[in-house]
Amino acid sequence: MWVKRELIAAALTFALCGAARAESCGPRTLGVSRTIAVGAPAHLGLKTYPQTLDLKDHEVVLTFDDGPAPTTRRVLEALEAQCARATFFLIGRNAAAMPQIVRREIADGDTVGSHSNTHSMLRSLPFDKATADIDAGAAAVDKASSGNASKFFRFPGFADSPALLAALDQRKMPVFGADLWASDWNVMTPKEELELLMGRLRRAKSGIVLLHDTKKQTAEMLPAFLAELKAEGFQLVQIVPGDAPPSQKQAPAGWKSETEATLKKMGIRGPKTASPKVGLPLQEQKDPAPRM
Repeated sequence: MWVKRELIAAALTFALCGAARAESCGPRTLGVSRTIAVGAPAHLGLKTYPQTLDLKDHEVVLTFDDGPAPTTRRVLEALEAQCARATFFLIGRNAAAMPQIVRREIADGDTVGSHSNTHSMLRSLPFDKATADIDAGAAAVDKASSGNASKFFRFPGFADSPALLAALDQRKMPVFGADLWASDWNVMTPKEELELLMGRLRRAKSGIVLLHDTKKQTAEMLPAFLAELKAEGFQLVQIVPGDAPPSQKQAPAGWKSETEATLKKMGIRGPKTASPKVGLPLQEQKDPAPRM
């Protein structure tokens, strides 16, 4: 029943927002080429998992972490100007502090998911405390969104564990990693970030992109990034709640989790079991390690 209610609400929101924007969206805007419905169990994103969404060449999914924040408004304005939609993984306590921004994300037709309540490295916590933080974050985001949030989840620092993945599967919460990063945790100019991100995207040709709406440089970079996506023929895909796992691409032979290598360097340990591989190969990306 919960999934059916969520699907109906998401469909109505998408339809109403689409109708309201139809007059201002034209061929010069990026827009959304299609949606992909995602249900659990799903562990997606080649930085962490050996499978990702079955995206076509030049298809991109935009995701933003850690908000809402004052800079989120600029991000939403940039998306609206291009009739574009993204997925926001919100920290619960931030959502509780700024529910008006969460409601605008929903009103704009974006997808909202959760990112824990406190942004702790969950694999480093006792299991009960980690699941409590996940549940509290999801509840806070759902409340701030007036019950319109998805059950999508992203681990802070991508620091999952087999037990936590199993708990999220039981909660029917799809888990998202990413295929490429903007590395916007590093200080750089908007131009430098744009050049870095577009270079990675041209090499990858498609993928789930991780950005942070809490970063001023990212908010300033976004209008140029969206315009460049349009100019280079990239198409935007929006992920929305579904009732079954999506079609997936399998990682190439020899795949290794870049997330695990990074967490190990940071001293955050906890061996993880691989998720089942499904689908077809996708080019692996090599990016600088994040400062999570």
